[in-house]
Amino acid sequence: MLPQYLTVKTTGTHEIHIQKSRFIAHLKRAETEEEAQDFIQDIKKEHWNATHNCSAYLIGEHDQIQKANDDGEPSGTAGVPMLEVLKKRQLKDTVVVVTRYFGGIKLGAGGLIRAYGRAVSEGLDAVGIVERTLMTTMHVKVEYPWLGKLENEIRSSVYPLKDIHYSDLVEIEVYVKENQTNAFHEWMTELTNGQADISEGEKTYMETEVK
Repeated sequence: MLPQYLTVKTTGTHEIHIQKSRFIAHLKRAETEEEAQDFIQDIKKEHWNATHNCSAYLIGEHDQIQKANDDGEPSGTAGVPMLEVLKKRQLKDTVVVVTRYFGGIKLGAGGLIRAYGRAVSEGLDAVGIVERTLMTTMHVKVEYPWLGKLENEIRSSVYPLKDIHYSDLVEIEVYVKENQTNAFHEWMTELTNGQADISEGEKTYMETEVK
């Protein structure tokens, strides 16, 4: 699992118009090639009457799976420039389909490359990008009188608060980077005079929106 990486925030679409043609970028997170292909086929079914449904995807920790498809546009004028935008933005596990409805004005090879690249770039800006950081979920169980102090300390610390559960004891869940778990443990022990039950939970990705 990568310590951190960038990917598209959510599934979404964004449309631009260039020389009377409509270019609709459809973006989605995909962790397998099968997911990417299913998404592409879904868009093709939805926009079956479009002039072109060009696609590109980048999948895997080390971008092992890369595909670009021009779907009838002149070779190298659609899929490849779309893929290049994903690479330039350093995204992973991302699939994009750009649907084109031809408006009657030919753009030429250079115009097509710019149009498809722009459609993806503006689509990413509209849908959003997140940074996923691998974290260990630390569980801290304490008596209720400790809650106020610990919550304040955690909220003003470098450790993001994940959740608080209320039962017989209060259980506070905190995101901690893998190389900081020992430091967090010591800090919590000191804050609570050793009266906290501290344990490591699952590893999970925390998402932060990239501006």
